[in-house]
Amino acid sequence: MADDVKVLGMPAESGRWILVIIGTIIELCLGAVYAYSVLSVPLRKIFTDPVSAGGFGLTVSAIEMQLPYIVSLAMFAVTMPLVGRYIESMGPRKVGMIGGVIVGLGWILASFATSPISLAILYGFVAGTGVGIAYGCPITTSARWFPDKRGLAVGLTLLGFGFSAFVTGKAADILTANFGIFNTFRLLGIGFLALIVILSMFLVFPPAGWCPRGWTQPAPIGGISKVDFTREEMIRTKTFIGLWVCYTIGALAGLMAIGVAKPAGMEVAGNAGIDELTAGVLMTNLILPFAICNAGGRPLFGTLTDKLTPSRAAILSYVLIIIASLLVYLNPASVNMYAIAFSLLWLCLGGWLAIAPAATASYFGTKDYARNYGLIFTAYGVGAIIGNLMAGAAKDILGGYINVFPYVAVLSVLGIIVAFVLMRPPAIAAPKTAPASEKKESAI
Repeated sequence: MADDVKVLGMPAESGRWILVIIGTIIELCLGAVYAYSVLSVPLRKIFTDPVSAGGFGLTVSAIEMQLPYIVSLAMFAVTMPLVGRYIESMGPRKVGMIGGVIVGLGWILASFATSPISLAILYGFVAGTGVGIAYGCPITTSARWFPDKRGLAVGLTLLGFGFSAFVTGKAADILTANFGIFNTFRLLGIGFLALIVILSMFLVFPPAGWCPRGWTQPAPIGGISKVDFTREEMIRTKTFIGLWVCYTIGALAGLMAIGVAKPAGMEVAGNAGIDELTAGVLMTNLILPFAICNAGGRPLFGTLTDKLTPSRAAILSYVLIIIASLLVYLNPASVNMYAIAFSLLWLCLGGWLAIAPAATASYFGTKDYARNYGLIFTAYGVGAIIGNLMAGAAKDILGGYINVFPYVAVLSVLGIIVAFVLMRPPAIAAPKTAPASEKKESAI
């Protein structure tokens, strides 16, 4: 069967890599949600400028300006688990196109916002929902086409999402300088809509039973493992609990690092005696290496997940998070240690966005993958909430963002324990009546 399957007119073994590239570009468009911090500066200016100067003359708090971003991430995390069944039943092409239309519509509608609240509805709610709908389509497609290199393929696909903050942020800067902030929303919305819809047309699952030429399903380790779990079967396993808890801790550390990167860096720079203006420019420039680490963490940890097993890749990420936490906490006046530490934290967040989907497919199969990973992805949202609450409490109660990192290190130690004990292939008893040939086919 492998010799007969074609992808874009090419043999499947080579053509499937084109699907990874397509998925990377789609994720690049979807990841523009992380560029909101760049857009929020001109948005706040136009909301607060007097009417005579072309603004809306509003009094806007920092919390209000964060609402569109918070709503967008919330809708992303909530929607994704709900669409898994539709990716399976309708296929990634149709679902991806629907998501692309909604994403583009959300960005275009945002250009008509007159306040942070209306922006939260038009941009946060609509565009965030679209991201949640489309996000899993390229991931599921890559996972299906690469049973032999699943971690690498998923990691490369998600590279676009991780690097999007820098790419779309730079594009937004240029567009805003030339056309204004609301025209920027319109132009980006049209571009995202067109790219996601057109590229989603190429997303397709392989035929049932397909596998790469010369590759066979590895024998299960430590018992008879059921390859394809439904969501209902998955949630009854200890493996699911372990993966969900580990993903929560990994996301918590990384998303907190993204959320407080600049204010935490300003604290460190202040301790080092650097003036505020210089520190602000320096911390903005550091976003580029941080974004590179975040993007590179996906293929890096995707490959490590393939080579080392998901559990060992998870443990390695926690060791790096512990090192990063200690570096920044023990060196509160060193910008160099801050840069190294936050590079590691952004790297590990990218890593978990490859470890978790690859582990889901490895442990629970791909037949119900979209629904399974959709549920596991809720750990991302929970981690974001807990991480930001911890960072805020550290600032308000302990006097600085840096003081949160000992707690992050302790949680990472807990993650190592959970990964070692629970992140293992789920094993169930083999059906007594099932013939050997049927068992072999179910592993494909």
